Formats: sequence, C-alpha cells, structure tokens
Amino acid sequence: MKVIKRDGHIVDYCPDKIEAAISKANAEVAEEDRVTEQQIKNIIKYIEGLKKKRMLVEDIQDTIEMRLMALGKYALAKAYITYRYTRELVRRSNTTDLSIKELINGESEYWNTENSNKNATVVTTQRDYLAGITSTDITRRFLLPEDIVKAHDEGIIHFHDADYFAQNALHNCELINLDDMLQNGTIINDVMIEKPHRFITAATIATQIILAVSSSSYGGATVSLTHLAPFVRSSYEIYLKKYKKAKLSKELCEKLAMEDTKKEIESGVQTFNYQVNSMTNTNGQAPFLSVAMYLGETDEYKEELAMIIEEFLNQRILGFKNEKGVYITPAFPKLLYVLEEDNIKPKSKYYYLTKLAAKCTAKRMVPDYISEKIMKEYKKNEYGVGECYPCMGCRSFLTPDRFMSLGNISKAKNYVEGKGKYYGRFNQGVVTINLPDIALTSGKDMDIFWKVFDERMELCHRALQIRHKRLSKVTSDVAPILWQHGALARLEKGESIHELLHHGYSTISLGYAGLYECVKYMTGHSHTDNGKGKEFGLEVMQRLNDCCKKWKAEEDIDYSVYGTPIESTTYKFAKCLRDRFGKIKGITDRDYITNSYHVPVFEEIDAFTKLKLESEFQQLSPGGAISYIETPNLENNLDTVMEVIKFIYDNIMYAELNTKSDYCHECGYTGEILIDDDMEWYCPNCGNRDHDKLNVARRTCGYIGSNFWNKGRTQEIKERVIHIDNKDEE
Repeated sequence: MKVIKRDGHIVDYCPDKIEAAISKANAEVAEEDRVTEQQIKNIIKYIEGLKKKRMLVEDIQDTIEMRLMALGKYALAKAYITYRYTRELVRRSNTTDLSIKELINGESEYWNTENSNKNATVVTTQRDYLAGITSTDITRRFLLPEDIVKAHDEGIIHFHDADYFAQNALHNCELINLDDMLQNGTIINDVMIEKPHRFITAATIATQIILAVSSSSYGGATVSLTHLAPFVRSSYEIYLKKYKKAKLSKELCEKLAMEDTKKEIESGVQTFNYQVNSMTNTNGQAPFLSVAMYLGETDEYKEELAMIIEEFLNQRILGFKNEKGVYITPAFPKLLYVLEEDNIKPKSKYYYLTKLAAKCTAKRMVPDYISEKIMKEYKKNEYGVGECYPCMGCRSFLTPDRFMSLGNISKAKNYVEGKGKYYGRFNQGVVTINLPDIALTSGKDMDIFWKVFDERMELCHRALQIRHKRLSKVTSDVAPILWQHGALARLEKGESIHELLHHGYSTISLGYAGLYECVKYMTGHSHTDNGKGKEFGLEVMQRLNDCCKKWKAEEDIDYSVYGTPIESTTYKFAKCLRDRFGKIKGITDRDYITNSYHVPVFEEIDAFTKLKLESEFQQLSPGGAISYIETPNLENNLDTVMEVIKFIYDNIMYAELNTKSDYCHECGYTGEILIDDDMEWYCPNCGNRDHDKLNVARRTCGYIGSNFWNKGRTQEIKERVIHIDNKDEE
C-alpha cells in the first residue's frame, strides 16, 4: 500500500509509524485508558485489511480514531487527536527548511530544473528561489483555502507562480508602453529620464526600462521596435546637419549621414542585445523579453523600422559568443516577426526582410511568426474591427479592445481616442486545469466527465478570483515604473489600479493542459483524427471558453482561455496522474503530458497538416497559444522555410519552427546534442556528458531554454518527431 502525504508525495506504507503514534498517545493517558500492544496490532491489521492500493494519511488517522472509540478508549482517542493536531501545527509552522537546505546544497532536482533559463547554483538565482520558497509557504498556509492547496498538490489544478503570490503587487506579463516612456519621459529610481535625441540613447534607455519593469513583475515582457524607429530619424538628422555645416553637396551629405546612421543602428542594436543578456533582474535572471517586429504599426517611420529589423536579424543570425568565444544560440530576446502584405509576397517591398527572417529561423530558432491576416480574423474589437498586436512574452494574447468607449483609463500620454490600445496592458495571472485528470476521474462516463468538469471549473474560478482580489488591493505606489511612470499607466500617487483590472484592460487566464490525453482516454482517438476525437476536443475547448464568457459577463473581468506553457508542471501532472490512477498505456505511461492543444510530440504528422489542424484549436485559445513544428537543419534549404512561413501567413495566427543549434566545449562539435535512454544529454561526437561543457538550446514552452530540464520535459524533448522531411538537403 502507498500513502499519500499532505504535500502530495507518495511514500510506502509503514505500520511502525502507526504503532509509534498510538504509543505516544498511550503514554499521555491513565493506565486504564490505554490500549494493549495486541490492540494496537489489531488496529494496524484492520487498516491493512481494507486492501487499499493507496490511502491519504488523513484517512489512516481518521480510521485510527474510529477504532479507538470503538474500543471505548475515548480519553486515548482524545489524546491521539491532540497529538495529531499538535503535529499539524508543527508542520504548518515550518515547511520551508528542507526546501531551503536542498536548494542551497544543490540537492534538489526540482529547483535545479524548475526553469530552463535559470541556473540554481548562481547566487542571484538562489536569492530569488529563497524568496520564492518563503512566498510559497506563506501562500499555502495563509492565502489559499485548503481545498485549492490540496487540488494543487494532487495535480488536479496548478496555481501558478505561488513563489511570487505572497507579494500582492506582482502580476504576470505585459506589453510595455515604450512609446509613451521614450516620447514623454519616465522616472527610474527617482531619476527623471527625458526624451532621448538619438537612436543609441533610446536603445540603451529601453533596456533600463525593461530591467525595471521585469523586476516589478514575474512573467514575460514585450516591447516593439516600432517605438525605437523615430529615434533613427533623429540620429540621421543630427548627422545630416553636421555634414551640411561642412558645406558638402546635398547628395554627399545624405550619403554620409545614412552611413553614420546605419553604424549607429548597428551599435545600438548590439548594445541592446548585450544589455538584455547581461542584466540580471530581481527574479535572478535576464529579462524574459520578446521584441516585436511589425511594419504595419507605422507608416511614417516604416523605413527606419525596416532598418532596425534588418540589423536585429543579422545580429541574431551571427549569434552571441559563449565563454569559449564560439557563436551560439541565445535564449533572449525572443523575436516576434509579423507577416503582412508588405513582406510576404515575392514582389512586396519588404520581402527581403522575410527572407532574412527565414535564414535567422533556420540558424537560431527565431523569429516566431504572427500572421496579421489570421489575427485580424480572430481578434476583433468592440466595433468589429480586426486588430493585430504582439503577444505579452511568449504566448499571452490580450483580448481586443472592449474598453475603447471608456476612454483613457490608464491616463497614458500617447493615448489616441478611437484607436486600439494594447501597449500598457497586462495579465493578472494563471490557474491551470489538468484535463486528463477530469477524464480519468470520470472512468470514460461522459455524464460524469461533464459533471466533474463543471466542478473543476468552479475550483479554478475561485482560485482565479483569489488572484484578482490580491491585485485589487494594489495602489500605484508599489511599483511606480509600472503604474505612475508610463510602463502600464500614468496614475497618480496612491491611486488604486482597480479599474485596470476590469473592463478588458487586463486579462486573467484559465490555463489548460493535456487535451490530447483527455481526448484519447475518453474517445480512444487522438484529437487529430478529423472525427470523433477532434469533435470532442473542440467541444472541451468550447466549454472552457463558455465558462470564461460567463464569468466575464458577471464580473467585468477578462477571463481568457490560455494554452499554458507548463515547463516543469508537465512532469508534475504526469506523476500525479500515475500516482492517482496507475500506469495506463498511452495516457499515463510517460513522464510528461502534452502542452495545451498540441498534437503530441510522438505522433507522426507532417508540418502543414499539423499547423492547419492546430489553427482550429488556437482560435479557441484566445488568451494564449502558440504552435510549432520540429525540423532538421534547414540552413541549406531556405526554400522550405519560406514555404512554411507562407503557410503560416495563410492558415494560423502564431507559430514557430524548432531547429537544433548546439555546441560541445570538449570537441567543438556543432550540431544536435543527443539524449540517451536514461534521459542524459551527451555529445554524439566525443561522448561528453558534462552539462557545464555543453551548450544546448531547445524550445521549451515558447521560449528557448538553455539550462537543461527536468526528467519529464527531457523525455518530451527526446520523443519529438520531425515534421519536415529535409529531402532537398540530402
């Protein structure tokens, strides 16, 4: 028999512990109220006679109390209850020591692999994790109801980012209103930052803003290169004025000014990249930053924007040097390239940028692609007009404006009446539902499935309401860079952010995971079958949206369905499912469950079929979604990359291509570092297995990870099939 402890861990049944607990209670009562050793053994036999495969520790204790009372040993039962209560108080009073010890000593698999972009041995990361352990402890003991903590521990739901929840000021992710802060000035650490006069200064200030903002939140942040484009023109005009003073010809002045401007763009972009990758925020890591490249955001500065985009792509193709001086694939910033009429057709003006983006993707896995065409079909504002805008971080998409008629509730200085506003908006947080757990709980009975589904949705709803209420107490003073100085708003000192949590200004996310396993168990089919499986999968997704729609109507809070990027939680959910339901072939026999609506990584399917199929599910995941395909090395087959990019433009809102670009320090091998059957990484050329001497970059959950992964995610990476047959390269 297995025993499920309060923290969700599964341990072997040990009768000695029962005997010890009753004996301690025995010593606290008079002799006539005690039980004999034989009676203790009988209680143990009774529990074992129940023939349970697994029992909650609380159920074992309840059974002991009932058996003691059945023997008429009421005083002893009371002493045992007191002993049990005292032990519970001890547990509740200090739950952090072991976690802290394991973290500091490097003994914890969880902390060492919790985030593939964090190195748990580095002091700045440890400082963040130490604070996170304390926050999680406070969250579990004081801030969340016991049933939500229990559901989280059992893997029924996942209450995200509990390691930041104790601070009521922190939210998830955002689109930084860089335009407002650069054009109208901002304040960082009580220092006024005025409007810069040239591009390189603007690029540097942008990185300082990014660091300050990412230190005041815990999720991903996105900025747009469009907001830097006006400063390219400012730099050009400075150079032009200098050469005009030298009384050179008009043509020569313009030529030399443009040459100097391009050099400044190169220096400014290099500074931006160095800053973003060398800075450490209060979360103990480089900012989780995405950079948007959307030509359609501007008409006036489109040429300048194109020049910045070109330089960002060129520098990313080159890569960043590692400690050996070898160019490798960096994790940040993530690049978001918007496909539109001006850059997708061979004869369009900016087609050259898309070809450059394809080259960059083949070499460095970015940029990722957003289809303006499809997004405008999916994302319509309250006036029915389609909108296109980047995601917050790796995949979180805002709801199109439905607060436009309310006016400038954030008091942004760059607000334009009647025009969609996305920069300055944010996400309040996430709670994720484990869909396979609902399916397995139902035993394949559809009526029970939907009954449990509704119960679990209400559980998630209450957990999300707790997230919202915690933020609703925040005033602008807790993070001036966010709420007073333009990143998200320009509120007055002491002003509540309450209005920004309503009316659609921000979202709050109902996450979901394991649609494939849920559908497979309930129907016997994958949701890719274009039949019964797909039909049921779409129904589940629609029900998730129906719940969000209902809650939104009742509370004026933008609940939104979110395809969760469960990096370490995929392993947790898989373990919990196996502990609760045993090993079921094709459902619980792996150390991971499938992310969101994705086709499972092991299912053979071609790239175009996969993207087309997932586009239907992506539409039903409006709060966050991203699709991907796995490819071989396509550096010598850019025609195939371009074919995929054009397919994305016509068929799916947001997608990426996953290539491999690794490096071995021991032998200098550049190619794909492999995984053996024991889930260990090794160089196929020299056999090197030292993580400190391997550079490995893999797409984990939208972001590129480079610090290795837990056992479950590593198995998922190992089992990924290739979706493109690279015949042209052969």
